[in-house]
Amino acid sequence: MANLRDIRRRIKSVKNTAQITKAMELVAAAKMKKAQDQAIAGREYADSLNNVLTNLKDNTDEDAHPLLEKREGGKELMLVISTDKGLCGGLNTNLLKKVRATASEDADYITVGKKLRQQIAKAGGGLIADWHIGDPVPFNDAKPIAKFVTEKFLAGDYDKITVAFNNFVSTLTQEPWISQLLPIEADTLAERRAYEGVGKDAVHETDKNVALSRDYMFEPNAEGVLDKLLPLYINFQVYQMLVEARASEHSARMVAMKSATDNAEGMIKDLTLEYNKLRQAAITSELLEITTAMKAME
Repeated sequence: MANLRDIRRRIKSVKNTAQITKAMELVAAAKMKKAQDQAIAGREYADSLNNVLTNLKDNTDEDAHPLLEKREGGKELMLVISTDKGLCGGLNTNLLKKVRATASEDADYITVGKKLRQQIAKAGGGLIADWHIGDPVPFNDAKPIAKFVTEKFLAGDYDKITVAFNNFVSTLTQEPWISQLLPIEADTLAERRAYEGVGKDAVHETDKNVALSRDYMFEPNAEGVLDKLLPLYINFQVYQMLVEARASEHSARMVAMKSATDNAEGMIKDLTLEYNKLRQAAITSELLEITTAMKAME
């Protein structure tokens, strides 16, 4: 059985841990708020851009642009967005399970965040590039990633580009998500995906019909307009996924640190109760010894 000194040391150690986890919880909450604000700020723009591209595609040929070209089979390149740091619960583990269940056997990978980069490398996955993204996520950091995957697709090195990331649903819920980035699927442009419309009402069928009812005049031509808009669309999609993943990271870390703080406080209560019981037992034992000695002297 532990003595009083050992229990005092454990209580002090747990209190120090609780102070650290509480501080990390507050930091994660502040960072989560910034990441969530970033996501919300871009959603109206994402909706408008999707509607414009839907109308453009509706007024052009099926193969009007190489980025819309559907390819059968071929090799897959997956962009995996994870975290650089741990202490965020099962966020990275759940995403890795999703990647392993979805990615093709011969897929190559691009990573953002060193946690899953290490896991993919250990598993023997073909890792061709890695990026580090600042916090909060700068919009310009998404441009080189979008440009890289677009060039790989246009060069014919890969026939499908997908993105794996954690979709921020709420503070308590983060969903591993796999989304196809290239080729652009025209029939889904008018749909508001979860990572573009968190916290907003779903798009109704009538809204889709309105979005698809407009006619455009192209200057100089539809292909020229698509050349400008499609790269912007891809860049913004990558940025939005990065922001959602970052909001998921800080949210999961805040919840994990709050749980750790609560567990530490519960442990402190249990240790304090045990300490008081032992101290009371020691006092009772000393009183018995004194009483016994007094009786013996009578």
